[in-house]
Amino acid sequence: MSAPDAIDVRGLTKAYRQTTSGDSVTAIARLDFRIEPGEKLAIVGQTGCGKSTFFDILIGLESPSSGAIDIGGRTPYGDFDHFRGRIATVFQQDRLMPWRSALDNVRLSLELLGLSEQEQISRSTVWLERLGLGKFLSAFPHELSGGMRQRVAIARAFAVQPGILLADEAFGHLDEVTARQLREEFVGLAQASGATAVLITHQLEEAISVGNRILVFGKPATVLADIRLRDWQTHETAVLRDAIQATLQSNAADPRLAR
Repeated sequence: MSAPDAIDVRGLTKAYRQTTSGDSVTAIARLDFRIEPGEKLAIVGQTGCGKSTFFDILIGLESPSSGAIDIGGRTPYGDFDHFRGRIATVFQQDRLMPWRSALDNVRLSLELLGLSEQEQISRSTVWLERLGLGKFLSAFPHELSGGMRQRVAIARAFAVQPGILLADEAFGHLDEVTARQLREEFVGLAQASGATAVLITHQLEEAISVGNRILVFGKPATVLADIRLRDWQTHETAVLRDAIQATLQSNAADPRLAR
């Protein structure tokens, strides 16, 4: 994997025009921030605040109304093919193909990159084994638990050796024990690989446990708080959680976050 580039978000806005009324609906009011290479960033915000819209622009499925996301001088929505294999995503649903085995589901992303069959099998096997699924290479999705299926999805993302890893509410639908295990595994693997990781979540505990930095989005999306977890001591976690919650409820930054 090549070293990841910084992600520069500059003046990003996104508005949609409703087909029924013709009115414009703003999903992203303005976003300005920079994600450094190798950073582990969690984004939190209320439902409907524009997190998913930002995510879609970041993976190249949407274009902004104005502003830009710049990654190494390119935009993911303007040069989609360039970022194939450089950005990998784990979604809330595992999105596994039911007719393919665990191994073949992981191989799919490598097939699309044009890797040899031998390389596909080798990489896929390594990542499934690292995620504790070495005995389930031939299992089909219906034979796996929800947590196991999500492990296959994580293996599929890491197998392409991306510089940027994205997770969109990837663990929130699992029971807390399984979710905590997968969060820890995801972050540990991201740290070991040196990849930049961006996680979108609505769960404060997840954001605090996963990231070394948290962005709190207002509604519509703008940055209400940019929190560096290194500035907070372990015994201050409850204060931090309460301040983020107050920020989300009031749609204005809580003074306790001004550090």
